Amino acid sequence: MQAHYQKAVTSIVPQTLYVVATPIGNLADLSFRALAVLSRADLICAEDTRVTQQLLRAYGLSARLISVREQNEQSMAEKIIAALAAGQVVAQVSDAGTPAVCDPGARLVTRVREAGYQVLPVAGPSAVMTALSVAGVTQSDFYFAGFLPAKSGERQQCLRDWQEVSYPVVMFETPHRITDTLAQMALLFPQRSLMLAREISKTHETYLCGTVAEIQMVLDKDANQKRGEMVLVLHPAQLEKNVDLSSEAVRVMQILAQELPTKQAAVLAAQISGENKKALYDWAIAAKKL
Repeated sequence: MQAHYQKAVTSIVPQTLYVVATPIGNLADLSFRALAVLSRADLICAEDTRVTQQLLRAYGLSARLISVREQNEQSMAEKIIAALAAGQVVAQVSDAGTPAVCDPGARLVTRVREAGYQVLPVAGPSAVMTALSVAGVTQSDFYFAGFLPAKSGERQQCLRDWQEVSYPVVMFETPHRITDTLAQMALLFPQRSLMLAREISKTHETYLCGTVAEIQMVLDKDANQKRGEMVLVLHPAQLEKNVDLSSEAVRVMQILAQELPTKQAAVLAAQISGENKKALYDWAIAAKKL
């Protein structure tokens, strides 16, 4: 283990911004390479310095910390670029997980790269990929929605857009909104498969799997399941099988799909032909893959 750590230390390059993934719960998830960068860094850009200080103390590290948040990311970029120009090693971390994904970091990365300095990722924990790995999804593609909108109307529109998608959707939600979100899901697709991953890698982590309605009932019975940080993985709708389309419906769909987005074409083709909208959409997606 010591050899791997030393190799990571010697690989660190000055005048480089390292974007370091940190644990999302269990502190033992910090990689050797992340530990090496944090121990070598002259400057660590943290979302909340108090949170990062706890991580550093757990590993017996000390470093100069500065707070880089969404509100000051642009202005702090100049200080970080100056540090890189002076030959320093700079690390960027968020409170938990991989920076710049629903967290500050993206603007800083862009500014540093535009200034001519190297930006390197240090791979590690990600709530999105961790949740997907145990969700049982079989599709090779997925959509990451980030945090769902706080406003009910905007959130409902998002959910409506995902009613007939052929891929899983991963999203973050907060404890004070989870009840309303599940209620909206239950109205739109009560039998759709869902996984609620809560407090991933922490002491009270739980993974609830079932239909939206079933998970809604679990949370109604146990208020503890509404606490902590949450990731939702919404499985795609089940494909309707053995739906035969008429040759006329296919012809109409072919014409419309050449001029319109597939979803819009399916809606119009269904209105014209009287055929199933979902079947027309699935036919068009399958035809594109041929």
